[in-house]
Amino acid sequence: MNDTAQHAQFTGAQLLLNCLIAEKVDTIFGYPGGAVIPIYDALYDCRLIRHILTRHEQAAIHAADGYARVTGKPGVALVTSGPGATNAVTGIANAFMDSVPLVVLTGQVPTHLIGRDSFQEVNIYGMTMDITKHNYLVRDISELPRIIKESFYIASTGRPGPVLIDLPKNVMTAATRLLPTESIDIRGYRPFSPITDETVSQIRNFIEQAKRPVIIAGGGVVSAGATEALLLLAEKANIPVVSTLMGIGSFPANHTGYLGMAGMHGTFAANRAVHRGDLLLCLGTRFNDRLSGKAQSFSPGSRKIHVDIDNAELNKNIPVDLTVTSDINDLLNRLLPIGKNSHASAWLSEATGWPRKVPHYSGEEGHLSPGEVISLLNKYTEGNCVVATDVGQHQIWAAHHYKFVRPRCFLTSGGLGTMGFGFPAAIGAAVADPSKPVLCITGDGSFQMNLQEMMTAVDYQLPIKIAILNNGYLGMVRQWQQLFYDKRYSSVQISSPDYVAFAKSYGVAGLRANTFREADSIIRQSLDLPGPVLMEFNVREEQNVYPMVPPGESNDQMITRDT
Repeated sequence: MNDTAQHAQFTGAQLLLNCLIAEKVDTIFGYPGGAVIPIYDALYDCRLIRHILTRHEQAAIHAADGYARVTGKPGVALVTSGPGATNAVTGIANAFMDSVPLVVLTGQVPTHLIGRDSFQEVNIYGMTMDITKHNYLVRDISELPRIIKESFYIASTGRPGPVLIDLPKNVMTAATRLLPTESIDIRGYRPFSPITDETVSQIRNFIEQAKRPVIIAGGGVVSAGATEALLLLAEKANIPVVSTLMGIGSFPANHTGYLGMAGMHGTFAANRAVHRGDLLLCLGTRFNDRLSGKAQSFSPGSRKIHVDIDNAELNKNIPVDLTVTSDINDLLNRLLPIGKNSHASAWLSEATGWPRKVPHYSGEEGHLSPGEVISLLNKYTEGNCVVATDVGQHQIWAAHHYKFVRPRCFLTSGGLGTMGFGFPAAIGAAVADPSKPVLCITGDGSFQMNLQEMMTAVDYQLPIKIAILNNGYLGMVRQWQQLFYDKRYSSVQISSPDYVAFAKSYGVAGLRANTFREADSIIRQSLDLPGPVLMEFNVREEQNVYPMVPPGESNDQMITRDT
């Protein structure tokens, strides 16, 4: 219990901010409303926390998500009750699916009005049970310091994830002398599982005996800070590496041992290696359907070792031979006293000789290729930018054509597949580190879902360079309709505003390209301009993403081109 006798009196809202400061929170993304006015009133006098005003609550959550992915520490968002809280649900679900640490603060009606269908009241506590790692409803101010301390600990330890705290208005206006708490003891929550020497020795023996080993690096490698250990292990043991979509950046894309992304839109080399491997060391991946394809034929001849911090993911989607609940960085470092696997040398040479490139179309006269645009972005930023994408064809083109060499630089919605994620996530990334440009690679459909956040980027003069690949379609849906529904294009043609005029209406430079030469020019120009810049690239309308594994097929049955 806190010693309160000698301390000044605060409101609950001031205590909340003191608790956040004690957790080293320096930024909150949010949108005010009636139930959270006491918190915003306390923020008025707070000089240690910066508030970023977005234009929509969903965007506030996505921005906090982008901030968290870049920094590795929990992002914080603040929204009001009722529609403010329900607008946040998609962002919370997105963070939950991608294991991103967030603390989401929602306003609530006073405790005596809860359950009475009061104005702007919803049971956001109950609504978000399935999409949060944990959540709280603060019914008494005495609970607040403990709940804040627990929330940040839960969000950032073990498998990261979002935690929601519902804050009734009368709790925020109550008087208190409490201080932030320093101790924590959550009964039954043990996020770290020690790994035995016997298990480490068993995995090392499997690796040394394998003739065709493959490492699958998932998002858990990035979350665990295990990228350096992964590189050392792969090089020492002669093991080729493939990544999941969320694992991009966990292994340098320019490394000779990197075979590319595996799965539905994976490279030929990555999918073939996984299919033919005799040992899969699977690190921090959920084995979702986009990675595994037809589960029954996923890498049929391999011994599979699955390592994850969350034991709920083990043996869930793909049966494996050895499950290990462990911190990935700890395990890899303990595996590192390992010699080169002489059995695997020939395999490494064979696998790295397979095609790792994806089809790269040159633009016809008057038609610009998306791959060309992203390759130019990679060239002029030297692969050194944080890149946020939305969801669809442009997401996969970015994954293939931008060469990520560092972790925490590829921000994308891998699990939920949320259109409208990219631009707000880029805002969060730019707030986290405004010293260099952030790229937002998006499509004409996705960008229109959160384009109102242009004003947020302008208000804070964030160095976000927006690249819209405009093909006039909801491209990935159209591709499926072309390939699997006899080209019955139903509700996928989409119109757009004049993006250059749109940008200028916000006081932002708007640039447009229709050819490779124009694209080259406007990309160089945008990087020389301060603040946000919008670039529209009018690309080929019906260019498809390849390779592609048809639904229900195994990953060795890839479509590599239009037939």
